Amino acid sequence: MSGSAVLLQFLNGLAASSSLFLVAAGLSLIFGVSRIINFAHGSLYMLGMYFAVWLSPKLGFWLAVPVAAAAVALVGCLIEVLLLRRLYKAPELMQLLATFALVLVIRDATLWAWGPEDTLGPRAPGFAGALDLAGGRVPQYDLFLTVLGPLVLVMLHLALTRTRWGVLLRAATQDREMAAALGVNQRLLFTLVFALGALLAGLGGALAIPREPASLGVDLTVITDAFVVVVLGGLGSLPGAFLASLLIGEVKAFCVALGYSKLTLAIEFVIMAAVLAVRPWGLLGRAGAVPRGSAVGEPPLRFPPLERLACVIAGALLVVAPAVSGPYTLVLLTDIAVFALFAASLHFIMGPGGMASFGHAAYFGIGAYAAALLALHGGLMPEVAIIAGPYAAGIAAVAFGWLAVRLSGVYMAMLTLALAQIAWSVVFQWDAVTGGSNGVIGVWPSPWLASKTAYYYFVLVLCALGVAFLWHAMHSPFGRALRAARDSPLRAEAIGIDVRRQQWLAFTLAGLFGGLAGSLFAFSKGSISPETLSVPRSVDALVMVLLGGLQSVSGPLWGAAMFTWLSDAASREIEFWRAGVGGAILLLIVALPHGLTGLADRWKSWR
Repeated sequence: MSGSAVLLQFLNGLAASSSLFLVAAGLSLIFGVSRIINFAHGSLYMLGMYFAVWLSPKLGFWLAVPVAAAAVALVGCLIEVLLLRRLYKAPELMQLLATFALVLVIRDATLWAWGPEDTLGPRAPGFAGALDLAGGRVPQYDLFLTVLGPLVLVMLHLALTRTRWGVLLRAATQDREMAAALGVNQRLLFTLVFALGALLAGLGGALAIPREPASLGVDLTVITDAFVVVVLGGLGSLPGAFLASLLIGEVKAFCVALGYSKLTLAIEFVIMAAVLAVRPWGLLGRAGAVPRGSAVGEPPLRFPPLERLACVIAGALLVVAPAVSGPYTLVLLTDIAVFALFAASLHFIMGPGGMASFGHAAYFGIGAYAAALLALHGGLMPEVAIIAGPYAAGIAAVAFGWLAVRLSGVYMAMLTLALAQIAWSVVFQWDAVTGGSNGVIGVWPSPWLASKTAYYYFVLVLCALGVAFLWHAMHSPFGRALRAARDSPLRAEAIGIDVRRQQWLAFTLAGLFGGLAGSLFAFSKGSISPETLSVPRSVDALVMVLLGGLQSVSGPLWGAAMFTWLSDAASREIEFWRAGVGGAILLLIVALPHGLTGLADRWKSWR
């Protein structure tokens, strides 16, 4: 590349990084104070886009941008006051589940208000042209965004260091209890911080409409990029978020310029994985700088007699279900069995292991693809391929787990997301083997399993055996050592437990059985696509585990059954079914912050 081309691409990268920083800065502020991983932050960005597109013809672009940002800030206030304020004492992962439910509600509300079509925004008046620079033409609006990013960073820095509000904010970030004892109104502070974070997200979305259309799918794309930036830069570090957004924006710009556009799907995750492997706390983060609040040790896994009886009754009903069910119900029950094993495999590392994974769909998808390809091109009988395919997922879990267990908390969760996205990008682009975006079709079981009833029983037996093995492992010496490593890593190391080895083995087992669920799913549907490795599939697994109850042995099974049935029923009966599912999840969270199995504890307390 010539010197002028390098300069032009550098400027393009600066414009993209400035837009990304606006979103990441708001997310970093919210997490730094409230400790909430706000999955709905991308939805606030999306609302900013739609508000700005809608208001621009009425108010003009430059007035529509701040009004749209203010409207999103108001939405953020309502979310914090009406929902999140009720959940600050709930488990952190339940807060994550609540914000994911908001994603579903906001997406359908946007669909209802503006329709399914992508909506183009106007060009920015006064910045619609281009400047001749270094032998090329640079859009004036890109130069405006390039200046705006550093300006916002400076303004936030001054607000945090030179104002009384900033002092209180930093005090609450570093020591909540002491700040409360000194009389800091934390409720008001949290509301203002959430509103500011929402304002930045809405501003980023509103300013993006001259460069890209407003679309319903932008929410998850943006939140994934923002998570990468925040974690890569270091949690709670605004300069780190700015540096990370600059790095990601520039690398993507030069990938496109050099003809490696396909790399843009995974390059940011490759960078994050590489950085976290060397600096587990991010570029400008500090080791141990993120407070953990007043969290106490995890309680032991529960499997009380009433819960056991419910599992026995449910198992008996599943056995006799084909005699009283139609074909559609059998397909639904097959899906429930598959997702129950999928959720149980994730629960195995989250419950006993205390390790959150945002990328568990990687093993589900790898197992599905491996089984499908072994049957179609490897010459294996379908039932043999179903058993062999999960070993590919297990091998991937060995590699991914070796990296993941070196981290903890949010950093571990985000590294698993990065690794899963790398796997997704490989599957999505490897056309010769995986079929690329078209996936693999014609994946059917052997003739003796061709009927829905036969395949249902086949799935039920394998899923039951998989769940039974995971339950046995939980209560084995290995499972007790895993729980000891979860509750007190230092004490576990002191008594001779190799913490990393135990966690690595747990990752491998979880990946193996997640792959088994994926291989069964592939032959149930007859095809497989890259969607099986995507972020939404990983989030589905998280929802199932948290909905059932993290500290319950059978919780993920009930959560999988509830979520699968609810999604199916809502999609058939309700036009805006995602909002219905999200609303139902929010009601369950507020009523049962410890999951469905928390009903037993409520019943005991009432007695």
